[in-house]
Amino acid sequence: MPSKTGRTQQERSAAMRKRLLDATVECLVRYGYAGTTTTKVTELAGVTRGAQVHHFPTRADLVAAAVRHLAAKRTELAFDKIESVRQAEDPIDAALELMWEVHKGPIQYATIEMWVAARTDPELRKQLTLVEPAARTSLLEFAKAAFGEYAADPRFRHIMYTALDTVRGILLLGVSMSDRAELEARWQRAKADLRLLVEAALSPAVSN
Repeated sequence: MPSKTGRTQQERSAAMRKRLLDATVECLVRYGYAGTTTTKVTELAGVTRGAQVHHFPTRADLVAAAVRHLAAKRTELAFDKIESVRQAEDPIDAALELMWEVHKGPIQYATIEMWVAARTDPELRKQLTLVEPAARTSLLEFAKAAFGEYAADPRFRHIMYTALDTVRGILLLGVSMSDRAELEARWQRAKADLRLLVEAALSPAVSN
């Protein structure tokens, strides 16, 4: 059995890693991928260079962990609000809105920075490729929690993937748009079509 001291050390180590990863995400948002250096990350995290090297020996290690950290944060945000989706008067609308919300803001900006940088950075592209299946698995777990057995239907799964791609595409476009109202209007228009697809997938099969 681990000692109390051992557990405390483990907790401290986990807290240090989280500080470094949160600082990496903040750095990506503030300075972009090119400007995300280990020096800036340690400054934002308020830790020593030695502490950073202990947990993440290289910038590549730090960024690779940040990729996974971002995916985990989106999943955590979604599942924190899953009960509100289940209890909503309109669960389909609530689920689509939640998907939109958890992809907005700093998390999305940091992710976009890495998407763009991956075009010319093979190692980063490899890390993103490894994380993507996990992101889609998390989406299906969320769908299963919200809609039960329907999530096992291949058609329903494909619609969830389409919804995810739609959210990402609109938000990527939003990087170059200053009109937030227009961005929201585009999402509402797309959501109206997505919910028709979801409703069709949830409807009982009609016998001929």
